[in-house]
Amino acid sequence: MNSQVQDGAAGFDFIIGSWAIENERLVERFVGSDEWTRFAAISTCRKILNGAGNLEEMTIPGSAFAGLALRIFNPADGLWSIHWADNDRHRVLPPMVGRFENGIGVFYGDEEHEGRTVRARFTWMPSAQSPRWEQAFSQDGGKSWETNWVMKFSRMG
Repeated sequence: MNSQVQDGAAGFDFIIGSWAIENERLVERFVGSDEWTRFAAISTCRKILNGAGNLEEMTIPGSAFAGLALRIFNPADGLWSIHWADNDRHRVLPPMVGRFENGIGVFYGDEEHEGRTVRARFTWMPSAQSPRWEQAFSQDGGKSWETNWVMKFSRMG
């Protein structure tokens, strides 16, 4: 656990700055696949709302793709809401909601996969220089999970 990472509004302070990202995404989901596609991305994240949130913008070099994550902390319940939007889907997706406990951030929500709703989980492993994010989906309401996307961040500059 990074001793600088705290629960609450400071939970995502580790991601502020500019990052090179190594993405690994499962080619096919829920078929027992072990084939992953790899690609690079770049992101920049800054604090907003007087420190109660942050905005991360992501691009893929050589691609027209652009996406953003809006993260907002609610001090009333101690939960973060993570909202994602990109120029592929042209809308803001429903939020992933959760918190940091014992140095790990876990956030849950629903995603659409091939026309049906599945449970989704984001897991953040904070680090000052090399944080990691994982996405997993569940078809059985969270009893079992398949990790389908991993992002390994490296601080730039």
